[in-house]
Amino acid sequence: MKIRLIRNATLKLDYAGRTILIDPYFAPRHSLPSYTGKSKNPLVELRLPVDEILSGVDLVIISHLHSDHFDSVAKERVPKTLPILCQPGDEEKIRAAGFADVTPLTDDITWNGITITRREGSHGLGPVQEAMGSVMGISVEAVGEPHLYWLGDTVLYPPVLEVIERTQPDVIVSHSCGAYWGKDLIVMDAAETVALCEAAPFATVIATHMEALDHATVSRSDLRAAADDAAIAPSRMIIPADGEEIILTAAR
Repeated sequence: MKIRLIRNATLKLDYAGRTILIDPYFAPRHSLPSYTGKSKNPLVELRLPVDEILSGVDLVIISHLHSDHFDSVAKERVPKTLPILCQPGDEEKIRAAGFADVTPLTDDITWNGITITRREGSHGLGPVQEAMGSVMGISVEAVGEPHLYWLGDTVLYPPVLEVIERTQPDVIVSHSCGAYWGKDLIVMDAAETVALCEAAPFATVIATHMEALDHATVSRSDLRAAADDAAIAPSRMIIPADGEEIILTAAR
């Protein structure tokens, strides 16, 4: 398995002979509105040309329709013939953007020998959940590959911990920028990411979704410092730079 962090939540995953693009967000730096009044978004440019990001992609997964996960540039640039998996309820809006092969992921699906399972997420807790709307994570499994659990835009809450305990993934990808909507945490922060590592001592955690949006409160250096304070080794919590590739083999 090879994971390449593109920027924010966008990942390019080479897995079992196929290439999957997750949550394409291609907007140029400062081309979208601010969330907090601090800065226009995104805060940084893509490290790779969009054509290179899209090269070889066989499947696109869109976890939800927030603009930092599927933006207007992605709607224009992602080939309309590529198959797309999305959460139930988003399929008609994606089809309306011209995409021909859109499948809502209600439970699990096996595609080219890869099993992709929908997982619940909570984009914050309490009243902010309604404002943020529904989101999903995914588990990805195939013979001879690490079992991957991509959490998506969620805080650390009991259903996530239950999936980890029950399925024991080899690799967990978290969104760890500590973004807030008003006074409410809407994705994991440093403390929750440390707790995630402690809850999954058998897994490698890859922390993403940092240093790209103006409502984030946790930087890569903040998270590394928190991990160091908790005696979590860099091999257990990987914090990739934008454009960085990580290669992992099946652990068990």
